[in-house]
Amino acid sequence: MKILIVSCSLHPESRSRRLAGELESIWRATGRAEISTLDLRDLELPACDGTSAYGHPDTVKLQGIFKDTDAVVLAVPIYNYDINAAAKNAIELAGRQLTGKVAGFLCSAGGERSYMSVMAVANSLMLDFRTVILPRFVYAGKSDVSDSGELSNEIRERVTQFGEEFLTLAQALQSA
Repeated sequence: MKILIVSCSLHPESRSRRLAGELESIWRATGRAEISTLDLRDLELPACDGTSAYGHPDTVKLQGIFKDTDAVVLAVPIYNYDINAAAKNAIELAGRQLTGKVAGFLCSAGGERSYMSVMAVANSLMLDFRTVILPRFVYAGKSDVSDSGELSNEIRERVTQFGEEFLTLAQALQSA
């Protein structure tokens, strides 16, 4: 099974990227899936305009990466009670490639009150593309990740639990 972890933050010291790295380390240690990663900072994606953006070379590359995977984890920062614009843009450009696949969310935010922020995009993925959304996600507030990038023990446990449940669901869907 091929799983893609997408780091959607454009911030150089991203906490959501740290969550993605933790999950990647856990999964690589188990060897239960083929893991690939994508950092959206490595692509120069155009703003989705509904037409010409789909022909852009980096959009085509993004679509190919998404298409060549069985399941996707989106590590997203939360800004203004929603996932960041870079993540939304990537989904608009390559969302069809998530049709029928499992997706899950690792989220970081400055505060504790926007923990349901991924629900709008989760609903959109489910309705538009029949993406199967893992009903557990990790939400880490500013106090859960130190300035040096260390995750709290509670968040580490949540990432581990998320990883187990994600693999179980993705493997079950692949077997079906």
